[in-house]
Amino acid sequence: MVGRFQVMATLQAARAKVLGLPLDSAKSWGLNRAIFYAAAKKGFIKPKYPPKEIKIPEKVVEEEMRREIAKTFEIYHLGDEMAYSVKLGKKRMFMIGNEIQTPESFYKQVESRFGEKFEKAWEEALNICKSYDKGILQSQRYFYETVYKPRRDELVKKWSNL
Repeated sequence: MVGRFQVMATLQAARAKVLGLPLDSAKSWGLNRAIFYAAAKKGFIKPKYPPKEIKIPEKVVEEEMRREIAKTFEIYHLGDEMAYSVKLGKKRMFMIGNEIQTPESFYKQVESRFGEKFEKAWEEALNICKSYDKGILQSQRYFYETVYKPRRDELVKKWSNL
């Protein structure tokens, strides 16, 4: 079953891809923003950055590698929206708290909910985002109000029945 979380993550990933991020980074962005909005809905405390410890879900990371990753910590802006990021190799990945949102995490929390139909939903999400002016995609507020909010429930239903 696809829910609003998966719709937000997929549309945000498509938005990031259309605005020029590579696919893996776009998926990281999409999951990051879905987690961010879910936390914002419940209310959260702003942490101090950079984090003392960095976690890569489902991977054991040696201390030396953690230190190298921490050195790449920076704030990244996609339009007027910002997120904390690090580089894993040459790939930019986004993080909330001390946890990096990886393409594997995107698969586990988003793609797997679609079963074999994710590619169809992904193509639709890309087409939706491509149909908007870049100014709308670059605005956190306009993206949420114009792209996501009016169609979120329609896409939950449609993508759940693919």
